[in-house]
Amino acid sequence: MSAPLSGRVVGLFRHPVKGFTPEALDAVFLRPGAHFPGDRRFAIEDGPSGFDPAAPAHVSKMRFTVLARLPQIAAIRTRYDDDEDTLTAWHPDFGELRAQMDSEAGRQVFATWLSAVLGDAARGPLRVLAAPADHRFMDSPTGFVSIINLASVRDLAERIGRPLDPARFRGNILVDGWPAWAELELAGREIQMGEARLSGLKPITRCAATHVDPATGRADADLVAALFENYGHMDCGLYAEITTGGRVAPGDPAAA
Repeated sequence: MSAPLSGRVVGLFRHPVKGFTPEALDAVFLRPGAHFPGDRRFAIEDGPSGFDPAAPAHVSKMRFTVLARLPQIAAIRTRYDDDEDTLTAWHPDFGELRAQMDSEAGRQVFATWLSAVLGDAARGPLRVLAAPADHRFMDSPTGFVSIINLASVRDLAERIGRPLDPARFRGNILVDGWPAWAELELAGREIQMGEARLSGLKPITRCAATHVDPATGRADADLVAALFENYGHMDCGLYAEITTGGRVAPGDPAAA
């Protein structure tokens, strides 16, 4: 068995709309068997995806507006208001939009605005899908919670000789204090995060979404190739499932 790990939670993030801006959270309450709260509740279909809300199943992320295909969406800033079910979106050239996401008409307002922003880059037509019940639009069917080890991000940055924003990896829980790449050995291990307990599922295999600088919206680094060239794999981060519920906040212990 690997040596015990002791670190701390340094950031919590959700992505209410798949592919768009992460939102920092002050604290979350994790529920057993559930996804990370508020994460990937919506996805924008770029042409018919085959998703059936009556029988929700995993659909490839390439059917949606995601950074791996459309790096320019990184220029859009979004914020979701849970109490009012509204999404505020802003683009430097298209201004601000506020859309009511609990109605088909409101979601279409956002899709129409986004169509103007993306122009010919989108295959279209764009349509906002709302996740039914406990379904979420994750990259992986096992993507309940994603954990990013900041030491791994720093180690990769040192190898390629440039700083890397951890937001490139679009994680839910950022951890510091673990050795670099220790998260890749945690499949099947119990992980304590604040009051909650999780079980490691599998390392997260990375794609071209990590190539995009979240600050500029430009694809400026081939991190998939860099991972393989430097480590012989294309993984960074860990998927985990929640086994015991509880509150988690930055500063809480992260132990495994």
